[in-house]
Amino acid sequence: MRAGLLQLNVSDDPEANLPLTLSLLDEAVGEGAGFVLTPEVTNCLSASRTRQQEVLRPESEDITLAGLREAAAKHGIWLLIGSLALKTDDPDGRFANRSFLIDPAGGIVARYDKIHMFDVTVSKVETYRESAGYRPGEAAVLAETPFGKIGMTICYDIRFPYLYRGLAGAGADILTIPAAFSPVTGAAHWEPLLRARAIENGAYVLAPAQCGQHASARGKQRSTYGHTMAVAPWGEVLADAGETPGVTLINLDKEAIARARARVPSLSHDRPYGDPR
Repeated sequence: MRAGLLQLNVSDDPEANLPLTLSLLDEAVGEGAGFVLTPEVTNCLSASRTRQQEVLRPESEDITLAGLREAAAKHGIWLLIGSLALKTDDPDGRFANRSFLIDPAGGIVARYDKIHMFDVTVSKVETYRESAGYRPGEAAVLAETPFGKIGMTICYDIRFPYLYRGLAGAGADILTIPAAFSPVTGAAHWEPLLRARAIENGAYVLAPAQCGQHASARGKQRSTYGHTMAVAPWGEVLADAGETPGVTLINLDKEAIARARARVPSLSHDRPYGDPR
């Protein structure tokens, strides 16, 4: 399977973002991709809850989901929508950060809501409280495709290795980690964490990302790290997209998964142990 990872620089205007995303999707398909992946918050990246309330929609009304499902069906491809910010019925008015796997007929095969919320203080001037605006998911998701089983995760999940161990133990061949990573934490941790998740589990890691400074109609602008990456099951970085929007293409080889897991069969070496004292 040839995979095309899209690196985006979306604004807080979903209607303006969709044509740009579709253009890159068309480019990936034109280069032979049968599996296309987009980053976290493909529809809208905003630091303003007011702006999000204005432009976000429930899943059933989201134009990005509808447009990308139509594109998947048009091209006959598998599509991972890294995530969409969506309105929910949460009593606190919080949104969902939800990833979708779309089949070649445009059907939704799987949904995954981001479990781990990015509530951090990176510096005195850079803080995030994702849980204030988004409700966390509660379940890991493994999806089956003809080219392998996919363990679906999102961004900050990357720092919780037991999630990936559970997915790999359940059969995941490919771990997807779409992101909108902070430039500070990205420079320090992005590549080491991606490689670690691949090496620990003998799985492909596919991580399409947001990049650059994001245009905003309200509130402060956000910046993201970029560097969309694909990592092989043995830990080699197969591609790094740098800091500008575009398409990154790689070929997935199931035999590479088998070889890595045969050389170091750590998935079969897990042992129960007591809690530390």
